[in-house]
Amino acid sequence: MTETNNIPGLLAKHGFEAVIGLEIHVELSTLSKMFCDSAVTFGEPPNTHVCPVCLGLPGTLPVVNRKAVDYCALIGLALGCEIADFTQFHRKNYFYPDMPKNYQISQFDLPLCSAGRVTVNVDDNKTDIRITRVHMEEDTGKLVHIGEGGRIAGAKYSLVDFNRAGTPLAEIVSEPDIRSSGEARAFLQKLRSILLHLGVSDCNMEEGSLRCDANVSLRPENSPKLGVKTEVKNMNSFRGLVRALDYEIVRQLELIQDGEAVKQETRHWDAARNITTSLRSKEEAHDYRYFADPDLVPLKLSREWVKKQEESLPELPDARQKRLISAFKVSEYDSRFLTQSKAHGDYFEQVMENFGDAKMAVNWIMGELSAHLNADNKEMAESPMQPERLAQLLTLVEDGSISGKMAKEVFSEMYETGKTAPEIVDDRGLKQISGDDELAVLVDQVIGENQTAVEEYRSGKKQALGFLVGQIMRLSKGQANPGKVNEILREKL
Repeated sequence: MTETNNIPGLLAKHGFEAVIGLEIHVELSTLSKMFCDSAVTFGEPPNTHVCPVCLGLPGTLPVVNRKAVDYCALIGLALGCEIADFTQFHRKNYFYPDMPKNYQISQFDLPLCSAGRVTVNVDDNKTDIRITRVHMEEDTGKLVHIGEGGRIAGAKYSLVDFNRAGTPLAEIVSEPDIRSSGEARAFLQKLRSILLHLGVSDCNMEEGSLRCDANVSLRPENSPKLGVKTEVKNMNSFRGLVRALDYEIVRQLELIQDGEAVKQETRHWDAARNITTSLRSKEEAHDYRYFADPDLVPLKLSREWVKKQEESLPELPDARQKRLISAFKVSEYDSRFLTQSKAHGDYFEQVMENFGDAKMAVNWIMGELSAHLNADNKEMAESPMQPERLAQLLTLVEDGSISGKMAKEVFSEMYETGKTAPEIVDDRGLKQISGDDELAVLVDQVIGENQTAVEEYRSGKKQALGFLVGQIMRLSKGQANPGKVNEILREKL
C-alpha cells in the first residue's frame, strides 16, 4: 500500500479527487429510551435495563419519547435545517442478532429535519458542508465477540447485551461535499462542538455516544459523475477517522490504477492493523423494505412548537467564537480551541472572572491543564482543577510571587491534591524573591565571589552574564525573580 502524508496531492497527481459523505449517529441524553420507559445507561450489567417493548416481545406497543423529538429538532435548528410540518416513523427491516424485533424503527422519506449546512475551517480555508437530513431512530443492542481480537471474524461465540437497544438516536447525514480526511475531521469536530453546546448528548466516542460512518469514492477531477462508493465503519476517534479515510482513498486509487473495479461494499476499519476489511456487500434502501410503522402515529408539528424549540437554542460555537474574540481579544485559533466544547468555553470565562490576562489563561488551559486531563483521559467538564483556583495561581505568576517554572510544579500538586496555590507556595517555601534590597544582597555576593566572570562580561563576553544569573538563582534556591535579577545585575555591572 502506498504511503503518503499528502493524500489530496497524490490524488491530484493522478487526476482524481475524493468524494466523502458522513453519517453520524448521536445517542441523545434522555432519561429513557426512544419508545419505552427503560433507562438509558452505560456500563451497567448486561440486560438489566430492558423491558418487553425494547425487547420486541409480542403484543407490546411503542410510545414516542417527546424529549428525543425536542432534541432532534434542536440539532436541526442549530444546523440551519428546515423542520418538517409532518413526519413519521418507518420500519427498516433486516436481521441481526443485536436487534430483537428484526427491524429498526427509523425514518425514511419524511425526516424531521432537512437541508442544513455546517461551515468548517481547514488551514484557514472555510468550506460549507451541506446536511442532507437529521432524523430519529432507535439504537440496536451490543454484541460482544468472544475470541482473539474481539471481532466477529474468528470469534468462538458472541454474547448480546440489549441495554443499549432502543436508546434514542439522531442520525445526521451529510451531502458528499467533503474532499479530504482533514475536512472530514474538521466537520465531525465542529458537529461535536455544536452538539455539546446544545447539551443533547455527551458525544463520548469511546463509549459510542457519537459514531461515524463514511461513504468514500473517487472520481476524475471536475467530473459531475460519482464513482462507486464503499461505506467504512468502526471509526471511534478523530484519529481513526483520518487514518481510515486516508487508507481507503489510497486503496481505491491503487485498484483503479491496476485496472480493477471498486466494489460497492461495507468495510470495517481495523485500527490494530491500520487497514479496512470487507464486511458485506452494500445494501440499497429497497433492500430494507421500508414501510410506515403501523404501531406509531405520524407526528404533525406546529409552527408554535418549532418556534419554542428555536427560542430555547443556546449560544452556539460560531456566535461564541465571535464574542470571545470581541470581548477578550483572543485569536481566532484560540477561540476555536475554546469552543470545541461548551465546557472549554465555560472554564475559560470562569477563569477570566478572576483574572485579567486572556492570552495567559488560554495558554495554561491549552497547555498544562489539557496535558493533565489527556493523561487522565478526562474531559474538560471533569477537571479537578477549578477555574477560580487556576486564576489564583496565574495571579501569583502575574504579580511576581512565583516564577512560571515554579507555577508548573504548583499546578501539578494542585491538580493532584486539591490544595490551593497559596497553601502549596507557603508549605514549600516557594514564594519568589522580588524585593530590590533582597536581590541586591544576592547580586553583590555573586559578583564578589565570581570576579573572573565579571571581568569577562565587562570585556565583551556577554555569555558570562548567563553564568552569573545562574549563580544567583542557585544561591536563592530558584526563588529569585529572574527578570529583576537580570535588571539589577546589569545595572551593577
